[in-house]
Amino acid sequence: MIRVDLVTGFLGSGKTTFLRHYARYLTNLGEKVCILENDYGAINVDRLLLQDLEGDRCSVEMIVGGDGPEAHRRRLKTKLIAMAMLGYDRVVVEPSGVYDVDEFFDILYEEPLDRWYETGSVIAVVPADAGGTADMSAGGAAREYFLMAQAAAAGCVLFSRVQECSEEQIEAAEEYLQSLLAKYHCAHELRFLAKDWNDLTQDDFAMLSSCGYRHADHVKIPAEELGGYESHFYFHPVLSREQLAGAVGKAFSDPSCGKILRIKGCIREGADSAAPQWLSFNATAQKTELQPVANGQEVVIIIGEGLHPEALDRYFK
Repeated sequence: MIRVDLVTGFLGSGKTTFLRHYARYLTNLGEKVCILENDYGAINVDRLLLQDLEGDRCSVEMIVGGDGPEAHRRRLKTKLIAMAMLGYDRVVVEPSGVYDVDEFFDILYEEPLDRWYETGSVIAVVPADAGGTADMSAGGAAREYFLMAQAAAAGCVLFSRVQECSEEQIEAAEEYLQSLLAKYHCAHELRFLAKDWNDLTQDDFAMLSSCGYRHADHVKIPAEELGGYESHFYFHPVLSREQLAGAVGKAFSDPSCGKILRIKGCIREGADSAAPQWLSFNATAQKTELQPVANGQEVVIIIGEGLHPEALDRYFK
């Protein structure tokens, strides 16, 4: 049986960064691993951050999301069927940040997948300042619900950006998550790991890879009642990192653009030079992170609620 791990977390929580650490641990053990990426639209920017992991023991695949749960469900099932005979020991799924964990369990119990796959660990990645940052309130009830449901199903909640937070902030995050479960009538006591990811030991990774999952009962809210998230794309933008920083800052602070949760994508600096550089970026209202990647595609993706393209055009078109 092929073990399937699920790494959940809301938009910008750090799932892809953790996957880099986790995949290296698994492949160093000798496992043959496939990372299965899902994101909004046909361009999966997070996949670019994982391309250097690809080799004999690690593959990176993707499925396209963002056009409804039924379409996503069909694509995920089809992809897993196609992968079943490729000799993987483990598949690690990174879904989009607005993902209903019940879909994951339901698919693995369906024919013929239940003959080939078994559920491994569900790891929920949550920012260590989740108990106090204003960013956690962005997205309203939908974000709150998805965060609760992801934590409730997790064998372990792994805090990100611990090195940037105080012990008081981490304790507040633990209390906040536990209070969310109580709000939705879930009695599950969460298991937490709060540690700088650069300091994670072999024992830490062994715990995460075997922490399992929970079928925790809680109040269910239909997706149509939560409201959906939108994505808006700009292909082939010509932006330097300075221009990108200015456009991102203005868009987040301009209410006429709508409620922006995340801006991400890839730009190419020095396109006319002999050695242009690809940069992948991920931005929230608090900060923008840039990371060099070997190859990319020029694109800006804005994810949020009630987006207004004509306002966004002022900064990105």
